[in-house]
Amino acid sequence: MSSSTHSTRSRGRTAPQAPAPAPDPAPAVPPPDHLTRRLKLVLAVLLTAQFTLAVDFSILNVALPDIGEGLGFALPDLQWIATAFALAAAGFTLFFGRIGDLLGRKRVFVGSVALLGLASLAGGLATSPAVLLAARVAQGLATAAATPAGLALLTTSFPEGPLRRKALGVNGALMSAGFTAGAILGGVLTDLLSWRWAFFVNVPVALAVVAIAPAVISESRPAVRPRLDLPGALTVTGALLSLVYALTYAGAHGWTAAPALAGFAAGAVLLAAFWQVERRVAEPLVPLGVLRLRSVAWGNVIGLLAFVTETSLVYLLTLYLQRTLGFSPLAAGASFGVLGLGTVAGGLLAPRVIAATSTVTALTAGALVQAVFTASLLLLGSTTGPALALLLPATFFGGVGNMLVIVAFMLTATSGLPDSAQGLATGLASMSQQVGITLGTPLMSTVVTATTPALATPAALHHGVTVAIGANTALVVLTAAIPALFLRSRRGGKR
Repeated sequence: MSSSTHSTRSRGRTAPQAPAPAPDPAPAVPPPDHLTRRLKLVLAVLLTAQFTLAVDFSILNVALPDIGEGLGFALPDLQWIATAFALAAAGFTLFFGRIGDLLGRKRVFVGSVALLGLASLAGGLATSPAVLLAARVAQGLATAAATPAGLALLTTSFPEGPLRRKALGVNGALMSAGFTAGAILGGVLTDLLSWRWAFFVNVPVALAVVAIAPAVISESRPAVRPRLDLPGALTVTGALLSLVYALTYAGAHGWTAAPALAGFAAGAVLLAAFWQVERRVAEPLVPLGVLRLRSVAWGNVIGLLAFVTETSLVYLLTLYLQRTLGFSPLAAGASFGVLGLGTVAGGLLAPRVIAATSTVTALTAGALVQAVFTASLLLLGSTTGPALALLLPATFFGGVGNMLVIVAFMLTATSGLPDSAQGLATGLASMSQQVGITLGTPLMSTVVTATTPALATPAALHHGVTVAIGANTALVVLTAAIPALFLRSRRGGKR
């Protein structure tokens, strides 16, 4: 029966589920089994861009008071400098991942990095809150487009196996290290130069990537261009925007605040509408058959939890270092350098662990290592020397464990799918990452606020932070349990 006949007879009732994309035809030339000169250049360009995007998530955190003073932000409005970026970055990731499939991932990647450079220049030159917030929205949109496009170019440039494991391992390490480096770099630039340099630092990097990328990266797009599922794109983007807004508002004003509850309700309604649209449309934005794959569904849950726990731990330890131990913002940021080293070490170690065991083993073992060293932070006291003697090794080894999880999550969520589905797979993975980063801080902030007395003395705040570290540990233990329960192959083989 032809598809047109079937469509005519199905009108007025639910259309059949869109199947998962068919595998791409086998390449005529065998893929390389080692890093060629061209692949090294591709890797360098993509990793430079992804590291810069990760830095942008945290580089302004310690600069917020200076920005507020310089541009006249009211104290309650400072949160919008971070929220404007998070809304755009998390809300549009899945949509732009599909746009990369339509227009070409290389084209979207280069264009979005160019937008990042222009937005960063505008932010550094801003003379009013409105201009700076517009620049942050543009930076967020650039991140939402460049992250899935860059990941899709990475997974399609490197065949499944050792090369892809190595590429994703280094990519994961640099992205996580970039989040940590952003806190350090933001403090250094703000203290030594000006908060404006936290924007300007992106400009030469963006120029270099835009100049080099077209010559070394091959275009990547499905053989058959899919149609844009506009109703699906609008509903899922609206749902993500509503949920991210609700999360950030709840973190600042409480989870029972009316705008937060309205955001959660709108997000839930739009997600339900998105599900119904995807069931009926001929070419869905997210084929439900893909979401039913255990590797995609549970892999993204694990990735979400991995980013929730590690990024929120940085927030908790920042509170502890500054409010309990009395560290300056610059000293607190520098203390996370050891965490950054741990994530780099974990990213380099992860491909070897996965090759020697399996992705499921790496997910479980990495989360257990992270859980043990996160739990050790429950013993932190109020004396600087002993506290640092515990905190520095705990964050290093916890970072190693977290990076094992992140690399294995990326492999799990993007492996076993054809190149035609990589835009979707990397869009989902990027969405999990960015929503996780956005969700972690308000979630743990709520725990701290609920368990800290109104008179927030250093000792009382230390108690609240300790309770939140316990909650963080519980989430990491949950992360360790998921792959063991849901990702084991039925025959007990490697996954």
